[in-house]
Amino acid sequence: MTSGNLTSTEEAVLDEIEEEGVDFLRLQFTDILGTVKNVAVPARQAEKAFTEGIYFDGSSIEGFVRIQESDMRLKPDPETFAVLPWRNNEESAAGRMICDVINTSTGEPFEGDPRYVLKKALERADEMGYTVNAAPEPEFFLFEEDEDGRATTKTNDAGGYFDLAPKDLAQDVRRDIIYGLEDMGFEIEASHHEVAQGQHEINFEYDDALTTADNVGTFRTVVRAIAAQHDLHATFMPKPIPRVNGSGMHTHLSLFDEDGNNAFHDGDDEFDLSDTAHSFLAGILEHAPAITAVSNPTVNSYKRLVPGYEAPVYVAWSDRNRSALIRKPAARVPAASRIEARFPDPSCNAYLAFAALIQAGLDGIEQGLEAPDPVRENIYEFDEQKREEYGIETLPTNLGEAVDALEEDEVIYSALGEHIGPKFVEAKTQEFDDYLVDVSDWELDRYLETF
Repeated sequence: MTSGNLTSTEEAVLDEIEEEGVDFLRLQFTDILGTVKNVAVPARQAEKAFTEGIYFDGSSIEGFVRIQESDMRLKPDPETFAVLPWRNNEESAAGRMICDVINTSTGEPFEGDPRYVLKKALERADEMGYTVNAAPEPEFFLFEEDEDGRATTKTNDAGGYFDLAPKDLAQDVRRDIIYGLEDMGFEIEASHHEVAQGQHEINFEYDDALTTADNVGTFRTVVRAIAAQHDLHATFMPKPIPRVNGSGMHTHLSLFDEDGNNAFHDGDDEFDLSDTAHSFLAGILEHAPAITAVSNPTVNSYKRLVPGYEAPVYVAWSDRNRSALIRKPAARVPAASRIEARFPDPSCNAYLAFAALIQAGLDGIEQGLEAPDPVRENIYEFDEQKREEYGIETLPTNLGEAVDALEEDEVIYSALGEHIGPKFVEAKTQEFDDYLVDVSDWELDRYLETF
């Protein structure tokens, strides 16, 4: 018997929990570094979770709060309920709900919750008369495990871009991952082997930006769990193998107006892009160095962002080639008009990365920025003088430079909020400092016996 305080969606979730034989619930949230966390509770606590929330110690989570501010409450979003496919059996099953984090002392949303940061960006878009759709393309590698079950960097196939069996030995794994994702409510559009050996991509259908950010966390969890069932390790590390293409998370974005029309489309424009789209695009280009700290947040991210491996490093846009930071993909119908930010990678916190991209684009609209002319030539082939002639700048070359750019950019830094902004900078500065004082195998191999 349920209380009268539940919404119809919450009651539907309780019914599904009973029908599916769910015995445990994972109440999921994300820390500022993008790591998915969860508090597991018996399924019989589901109604209490909806009406009262579930309390946890926020001081134990990276970048959340100090010990004296530690009491946090999880408020599950019933729209995100799903049965975990790898735990489902005849006797019992486990369910998952994504949660908002509430500050118990104020009863308000916790400013250190990345999901709240994205919600704030979407509220700004709503105030301007827009909803935001997003579609990411997170790439990943599948590696063999050693005899102790630890990850190696040995791929289990010799496949390349769009290869078929026998070279692409991971087809069965991708198939099982797709089945698992579909069980979790995903609409899968396509899957294929990527350029590098062991590298894969599974594309899922676009949705509103909040749902899509939720889906990125779910996607990574499902991919890892099902790969492990095949004794493989799935990694979203941007550049796990030197001198081959790294993994990106190209992100398609579009705005729709209050009448449900694509605000990015204008059939009279040479590129089928509206003035709104041009300004949104210009805003991302304007703030790209600072965005990079959020969308490419690891030391390793900048091993991917180098010329020659299909990853964009030049602050420009194009309607034809993929060497630019932003691409305007071909669209068969007006509703599909969009831009594609090609620089994010799958190590990012999707909530924060989407928030940064959206806030930058909205700033471009508010300022009435004009996008530069598209660059239709291959920028990788430009020398420094030609890039200067075109006014093309480059992204930060390392995490330290990106963090400096973030601190200097008021729009992007403030988009992270007063809590996450300083915490994020602190964590990433420490990460880069740790990297600078380390000695790599490359250095030992090159210098140890030479000097």
